[in-house]
Amino acid sequence: MNQPPLRLVTSPQDAPASAAVQPLPPPSARPPLLDEAGALAAARDFAAAIRPGAAERDRDRILPIVEVERFSTSGLWGLSVPRQFGGPELPYRVITEVIRIVSAADPSIGQIPQNHYAFLHLLRAEPDEVRRRYFFERVLEGHRFGNALVEIGTKTAADWKTRIWPEGEDYVLDGTKFYSTGALFAHFVPVVACLQNDDERGSVLRAIVPRDAPGLTVIDDWSGFGQRTTASGTVKLDHVRVPARNVIGLNGLAGGRPAVYGPVTQILHAAIDAGIAAEALADTVAFVRERSRPWVDSGVAKASQDPLTIVQAGDTQVRLHAAEAMLDRAARIVDDALTHETVESVAAASLAVAEAKAVTTDVAIHATNSLFELAGTASTLARHNMDRHWRNARVHTLHDPVRWKYYAVGNYLLNDTLPPVNSWI
Repeated sequence: MNQPPLRLVTSPQDAPASAAVQPLPPPSARPPLLDEAGALAAARDFAAAIRPGAAERDRDRILPIVEVERFSTSGLWGLSVPRQFGGPELPYRVITEVIRIVSAADPSIGQIPQNHYAFLHLLRAEPDEVRRRYFFERVLEGHRFGNALVEIGTKTAADWKTRIWPEGEDYVLDGTKFYSTGALFAHFVPVVACLQNDDERGSVLRAIVPRDAPGLTVIDDWSGFGQRTTASGTVKLDHVRVPARNVIGLNGLAGGRPAVYGPVTQILHAAIDAGIAAEALADTVAFVRERSRPWVDSGVAKASQDPLTIVQAGDTQVRLHAAEAMLDRAARIVDDALTHETVESVAAASLAVAEAKAVTTDVAIHATNSLFELAGTASTLARHNMDRHWRNARVHTLHDPVRWKYYAVGNYLLNDTLPPVNSWI
């Protein structure tokens, strides 16, 4: 695959206001449309291809530029495009499983399209059909969407200092974003901003900014100790101009009308955690069978015959299968809600996903901790890079606090209080 190398800005000090990442080349071919069986097969093939390099990419922080290109050209980035616009419109039980499969092989790569899918779901509710058709067609051509949503230094993650205002026939943006997963690998970067001089929640807009737009700077300054190759760093916007066609509202999220946006975004995060847990357990089993020594008091010839190790491995397997079942259950409830979005169906989807997120978080932390306990000291050696599983789980599960998932579930159970309508539940 002959592509010009990306010119990365590696730190804020290296990023003058006019600097911009070299634009991605346009898609070379239209990705295939996949049915359910084809999507799952493509995910398994892709996971098998990226798994051997996952430890090295993490260790040396090698950004998966080629891998992401392969991921999107496989057709897996267009799974949710509605049929009325030429897409396959696969159910979220399939999309969730695709993300789980890929995340088991490399959770950084599994996280990169999460915001792409979230944007496509938001686009479904856009009232302007011409605008919807235009952007869905870009996806079917192979274009990727990134993320410039959250900022540092605001009161909460749902507050924004980035501003947008009309100027002539266009809109102009100024601001700085962080946690911009996907922006570095995207052809378009959706940016959330508030109208200038209007801080009301209803004035929040999303501008779809071409990655090569003058004034847009993507800075590769993500330094988290896990999910190291997601490039979830800074996006700067210095008087970035976009056409009015590229500016959409948040489609009812501000007004609180029923929308399955939160469950759709959250279930993909739960799938990433389930994938991390599955791979950690697989590596635990392989290491115990092939490398670990039995404990001196066990009286057995192999570590895999140690009765205490057997019990703990079985415990992790049970937890993992329970989490995967909860994930599948939640995905099916999300699909049901999408057929008819009401207050009740959206609440049911939010609560089901909250429950799935709680158990996938638990098993991701449990499985990555128990790996070292069962596999032993040798598993901590740097050459194995097994700690990447724990680092990835610990960082990714911080995306939104799981304690609030338990709160939402319990508050509905005890007080019939519906969960909030936002991106985090």
